[in-house]
Amino acid sequence: MSVAACAALVERGDPDRFRAVMAAPVEARAQLFPLYAFNLEVARAPWVTQEPLIAEMRLQWWREVVENAASGAARAHEVAGPLHELIRDFGLPVEVLDRLIAARRWDIARDPHEGAEGLADYLEDTGAGLMWLAARALGAPDAAEAAVRAYGWASSAAMYIRAVPELAARGRQPLPASISAQDLATRGLDKLAEARAGRKSVPKDVAPALLAGWQTEALLRQVVAGRSSPELSEARKRWGLMWQAVTGRW
Repeated sequence: MSVAACAALVERGDPDRFRAVMAAPVEARAQLFPLYAFNLEVARAPWVTQEPLIAEMRLQWWREVVENAASGAARAHEVAGPLHELIRDFGLPVEVLDRLIAARRWDIARDPHEGAEGLADYLEDTGAGLMWLAARALGAPDAAEAAVRAYGWASSAAMYIRAVPELAARGRQPLPASISAQDLATRGLDKLAEARAGRKSVPKDVAPALLAGWQTEALLRQVVAGRSSPELSEARKRWGLMWQAVTGRW
């Protein structure tokens, strides 16, 4: 039950977030790696089995982990243990963790989201919630929540659009009929503008929690411009991450 084990999981399963954490100050990594490992475990739970009931059971197990951690009953698990310590030591909001897990039930089914707002809620509970949890783990005050969540929503929208072809290939219906990828990207850019308008509410010490969104604007602008499969070159990824890590601007 170590941060190193969580880091190894993230490195294998979520390389973009791994790079973001490695660009953060060393002292921030002990909070970010367990949280991102937890997110990875929850995100992949619906995909490791073809049996919906088993997938539901896996998500329910994580909901119980979060509930038990809040009462002091930690699980002996390489991610659940460090997550328990984060909840205990940094007061992570259990209801946000629970909504993140519950939202992943959509990934089990093959039904579309309930319109544009259903998709918006999914992005709010997953990506926006995760970024707020990361910020709280680094000491973000309540006043920063709106800006951090807006940035997390925009980042989640960019990553979701990038995943649309894979989701469709796996038999899901990622985009409701009422919204196109360009519509979603435009809304993501609006959220990005909202986040930046509230930037002053976010302390500089919290900036490492936002590094995971370093590709957001570039990917969203590609989609708005008509590119269906947005992607950045490795050189552009490295430069963008380095710039955000050095300047702290997002």
